[in-house]
Amino acid sequence: MTLATQTLYDWLRFLHVLAAMVWVGGGVMLAVTAARVLRDRDPAAVGRFTGSLRVLGPRVLAPATVAVLGLGIGLVVESDAWDFGQFWVQLGLGLFAAAFLVGAVWQSRTALAATRAAARKDDAEARRQLRRWLSGYGLIVLLLVVAVWDMTTKPGL
Repeated sequence: MTLATQTLYDWLRFLHVLAAMVWVGGGVMLAVTAARVLRDRDPAAVGRFTGSLRVLGPRVLAPATVAVLGLGIGLVVESDAWDFGQFWVQLGLGLFAAAFLVGAVWQSRTALAATRAAARKDDAEARRQLRRWLSGYGLIVLLLVVAVWDMTTKPGL
């Protein structure tokens, strides 16, 4: 298949998978890095990590998250085979919503609390908040892995 024969559906699928790779892969890397930061004895380590979150979140993960949703919706609309009444589509949207809510409600608060604690040199509190952040991110990664399973196996078809 050449570039000229790619359909809109092909491009939507490619970009959807690429955005999902960035979101899931970025999440795994952040979780691994956060676990490593928690083992680092340097009191400034948490502050450096949360500082990187302020850049990576809005510039990398948020656009990937929005792209996954938008492109996924585009795939369903563009295909005659898929519709929003199918279980696997509804499950995917539900998993997306759950991961998004955990990120918006839990992750943002714990990251902000860790940042503030690090700024006032309260290393114990900064690490406690980062551990809370890491547990929330573990949940997000789990939800995303289940979403990948859902998208690739399409249960109910």
